[in-house]
Parts: sequence; structure tokens; C-alpha cells
Amino acid sequence: MKHFALVAALSAALPYVSAHGFVSQVVIDGQTYEGNVPNEYKGPSPIRLISDISPVKGASNKDLFCGLNAALAEMIVPANPGSNVTFQWSGGAGQKWPHNTGPLMTYMASCGSTSCDKFDSLDAEWFKIDEAGKKDADTWIQQDIVNGDSYSLTLPSDLSPGGYLIRHEIIALHLAVTLGGAEFYPSCTQIQVGGNGNGQPNQTVHFPGAYSDNDPGIFDPTVFDSGSTYVFPGPAISNLASTQEEVTPPVSSVPFPSGTAVQTGKASGASSTKVSAPSASASGSTSNNASTGSKSQCKLKKRAAGNSSEDLVVVRPRHFSRVMARLLRHSS
Repeated sequence: MKHFALVAALSAALPYVSAHGFVSQVVIDGQTYEGNVPNEYKGPSPIRLISDISPVKGASNKDLFCGLNAALAEMIVPANPGSNVTFQWSGGAGQKWPHNTGPLMTYMASCGSTSCDKFDSLDAEWFKIDEAGKKDADTWIQQDIVNGDSYSLTLPSDLSPGGYLIRHEIIALHLAVTLGGAEFYPSCTQIQVGGNGNGQPNQTVHFPGAYSDNDPGIFDPTVFDSGSTYVFPGPAISNLASTQEEVTPPVSSVPFPSGTAVQTGKASGASSTKVSAPSASASGSTSNNASTGSKSQCKLKKRAAGNSSEDLVVVRPRHFSRVMARLLRHSS
């Protein structure tokens, strides 16, 4: 089995010896923001510019926070709790993303009292809001990225207002049968969250520091075995993302720090990129739980009242109070 895994890993790697990639575009609630090709600055963007399309290697690498030699971006763009965010990945030389094995994970970190276009992400305290792994026994969601699809998620519904970095990451595992073989592709986007939420994460981590090279999910000798179980590395999904209900994002002004010069950039309108990868807002499972797919947020339940003249569909939150249930019964 180990021999097979090694052969499979080498086969997967051969066509892509120098083919890697980066986040080339971010769409927030239909507003499109283009990124710069690594080491080819062409204009302001909220996506921090990296120096090369190559991966970050090693879990203790200083570039693990936002990518190779990531530079501060000039733009800070508006978002709200519950905003939809879509990431488009590209390969080098205008090609599609080349790798199909490994997870996509997304973190956020508050910029605190510092404007995000000046915030040093080495000081960031990250909390995980999303993770997506296998679609079935043999296919990863990363295959959708290879196909040219983008990846969408929903920001937590109770985020406190302020500046944040969104750290969206692919870990390519086509060489992960060897210790130190995993390839990390992190990318950071600068946003300013409005609304009136008051949620605070119960657990944060630093990069580097959140991962080790021998963590399950980073060193994975069974990654090419059909039906193998994948264990996501890093912390558990944050309490902010694991308890959210489906909400309509609030319409509100975005409070930027006093004296901050905020550029909103040239909006391209709604993205024309195909978005077929499932939205992967996360549940509250721990990071050491096995997964064969993307996490799903706490949904609203629908219950039928039965076959009577009052045959209704009652929509209640999953954590609907038993006291409220009794009050409803007595009032009917």
C-alpha cells in the first residue's frame, strides 16, 4: 500500500513540477476585487501581494501567515456579518489551479486598533471559520478548483465590527506521503466589517505555530488510499462560525478607523466565475474529527404540523426553547 501511495504521489506531481498558484480574485457580496499576479504589481487590491506562485514549505515557515513575502495591501474593502465571500484560484502563466488533493481552510483575525493596511499579520490571532475536505471516498473539493470553479463561504453572523484579515488557504497533499512534503498556499484579504455584532472567538492560534509537519492532515501516508479518512489540521472551527444561523446580512455603514484612508477600488460587478463548489460554512466539530466533506452551518429546522386544517410548516431554530414550544402549544 505504501508503494502504491508513493507511485500515486509521484504521478500526481510530475505534470506540475513548476505549476503552482495563488488567489487571483475575491468577490464580497457581488463586488469583485482583482488581485495582482505574484511579483507583478499592477494596481491597488485588498489581497496581499505575494512574491511567487510557489508554495510555503514547512509548518514553521515564517511565511505561513499570508504567503511568500506577503506585502501589505493598499485597499480595505467593506463586508458585513453574514457576507458571502468567493475566492478564485489561478495557476501560473494564466493556467488553472493544478493540484487536486488536499483541503481548503479559512481563518480570520482582527486587526484590532490598527488599520488593516498597516497591520503586521505575524501578530495576528487567527480563528478558523471554514474547512472543506473530501466530496466522496476519492474526490476532494480541491478538484473543483482544478476545474476552474471558485470557492464560496459565509462570514460568521455575529462578527464584531472592525478590521479583519481573511486567511484563505489550500494545503496541497500530493507529496504528503513524505514528512515535510505538504505544500501550503495561504492568502490574506483585508476587509472592514460593519454591522452591530458582538461575537468574540473562544480560541485563536498564530501562524506559524498552529501546525506541525507531522500533524495528521499534513503528513498523511494514506492520502491516496481510497476511502481514507482525512483529519483537518489546526484548531477547531470557531464558536463564531459553529453556532451561526442563516441570516440576512445587515445593511449598515462600515466603521473605518479614524483617519484611515480607505480605497474601495474599481468594482467589476458580480463575478462571472462559475461557483459550483458547495458553500462550506462550518459546524462546531473539533479539528481532530474525521471528515469526508465540507462543514455545514447550523440550519433552521422545518417541521410539519400534521394533516389538519392548521397544516403549516413551522420554521424554528435548531436550539428552539422548550419553554417557547410549550407557550405556543398553550396559545393554539
